[in-house]
Amino acid sequence: MLTQGVVVKVYGGFYYIRAGNAVWECVLRGRFRIGQQRVLVGDNVEFTIQNERSGIIENVFPRRTTLLRPRVVNVEQAVIVLAPRDPYPNPLLLDRFLIQAKDAGVRAYINFNKIDLGTEEIQELAATYLKIGYSVLLTSAKEKTGLDELRKILSNGITVLAGPSGVGKSSLLNAVSPGLMLKIGSISGKAGTGRHTTRHVELLSLPEGGFVADTPGFSKLGLPEVDRVELAGLFPEFEPYIYTCQFTGCLHMQEPGCAIKKALEEGGISSLRYNNYLRLLNEVVERERRYLK
Repeated sequence: MLTQGVVVKVYGGFYYIRAGNAVWECVLRGRFRIGQQRVLVGDNVEFTIQNERSGIIENVFPRRTTLLRPRVVNVEQAVIVLAPRDPYPNPLLLDRFLIQAKDAGVRAYINFNKIDLGTEEIQELAATYLKIGYSVLLTSAKEKTGLDELRKILSNGITVLAGPSGVGKSSLLNAVSPGLMLKIGSISGKAGTGRHTTRHVELLSLPEGGFVADTPGFSKLGLPEVDRVELAGLFPEFEPYIYTCQFTGCLHMQEPGCAIKKALEEGGISSLRYNNYLRLLNEVVERERRYLK
């Protein structure tokens, strides 16, 4: 008999599938090992139960969304966790993740954790993203503040919790759902950043419903496979202006009649976001050049 479930962990050649309140350790049917399809965390699958602990994956259902990093599929939303300091927020890294989420069709939330350290450093940054239309959460795992709103968000489908090491992702999940008892790392004194405590992507089932992907911390993040013209469309505040530029295919750099440059001058677009766009555009252009060689 076939049973449906969701892949919650992939480790050591085994696929751990949750169906109801139980988890089975499964292997792939031969055609998956031979073919090109790779089974990922978040995949909805059908499997044959071999015994009370193991099974064989027979079928993988079509995916609704795919995030490149962390590599999780069928994600409804992503919560990008930052901190006021230890480590300080990196707006360019934040924009990289927001771009990836938008490209994948995943709703993104920005969560500033550790607000017990103070909020002066993040007020301007938070205001910038609130103006664009992003939801911004303020939490403190230490003081147990701001957790109700986060808990409500996490109860809806599959949520990826992502961000640099040291921002308190595991502490935040433990505060939201104490039964998880995730391992907490210390802060590296030399760099002021957190040590990796999460080693692989795993979907954690929450008592209130939903799954959350606790992911390894990262300090670098690539871009989705978009071309130089498409990149601007992944900045939500650019969208109203893109098609009013004088020239089709405008890259919003030095071209005359650029509506985005005009919006920048008039304060409709923040200089922080625009400068990040230019940096990412250079990466896309350089990537295209490498492909043409």
